[in-house]
Amino acid sequence: MFNLAGKSILLTGGTGSFGTEFVKTILQDGKVEQIIVYSRDELKQFEMAERFQSSKLKFILGDIRDNERLKTACADVQVIIHAAAMKQIPASESNPIEAIKTNVLGAQNVVSAAIDNGVERVIALSTDKAANPANLYGATKLCSDKLMMAGNSLRESSSTKFSVVRYGNVLGSRGSVIPFFLHKAKEGVIPITDENMTRFWLTLQDGVQFVLSSLERMYGGEIFVPKIPSFKVVDVAEVVCPGIPIRIIGIRPGEKLHEVMITEDDSLNTFEFDQFYAIVAPGSTNVSHYKKSAKKVSQGFKFSSDNNTWWHTHDSFKKLLIAQGIIN
Repeated sequence: MFNLAGKSILLTGGTGSFGTEFVKTILQDGKVEQIIVYSRDELKQFEMAERFQSSKLKFILGDIRDNERLKTACADVQVIIHAAAMKQIPASESNPIEAIKTNVLGAQNVVSAAIDNGVERVIALSTDKAANPANLYGATKLCSDKLMMAGNSLRESSSTKFSVVRYGNVLGSRGSVIPFFLHKAKEGVIPITDENMTRFWLTLQDGVQFVLSSLERMYGGEIFVPKIPSFKVVDVAEVVCPGIPIRIIGIRPGEKLHEVMITEDDSLNTFEFDQFYAIVAPGSTNVSHYKKSAKKVSQGFKFSSDNNTWWHTHDSFKKLLIAQGIIN
């Protein structure tokens, strides 16, 4: 793990599912000097403060759209974890300008604030939907990823490093399909968009640990993608709500049949490690590090939830859900 001893961390969107798990993990480690939770919901900040009651936690009300407020919040910060985003696909489709302001312009504000304050390292959370985007949310996150990568060449005299972490569905996060299935089970039928649909799955703690390990290994200019298991959505429903009938309703606008985390075009700049992949920005001066320590994937390689070599079984997925306290 990256040595956080004496460091001050700014966590944007820090009251969300990832942010809460991240704060819990870092406070348990106990080495960090301060965690600044930067978000715009004062109630969630109050609830988080009540939950953790730590002198190492500081809360700043602010929006990543507000460049000046963000720059002020980044003073004396060494690490930024950028988790704030407008994530709901339907809301993004019906409010496109708002999604662009938050996900694109907000990301640019993070880059500017980090460089202006001499922040050491920045990790931005991305999504599988940014690879070959099929909806506005994915398109804005792709733009955000590009801005983060470009930050490494914009820094001039600054030593700030920018990297991105991209992963799929998170068990236990807000908006997860599992609470939706449990709710629909009470109505007697579970709607499934397509019986062949697959998704990647990982836990919140897996996501936190992957961010921390990426923070340690980053040179700047990479998109880190974890190797995680796939599982059919219809199988998820069978595990979570056994015996409940399923109704196929068809894929919704902007939805993909399978998740893609590395595209064929990405393969030209992708390196494989035992537990993850690194997509290195084209032209990055750091590509030499990866040529020495990793295997370059073959041209045309694609990492998607349907061609994955690692799959959950009904039993392994059920055990994971029980361990996470999601089902009994």
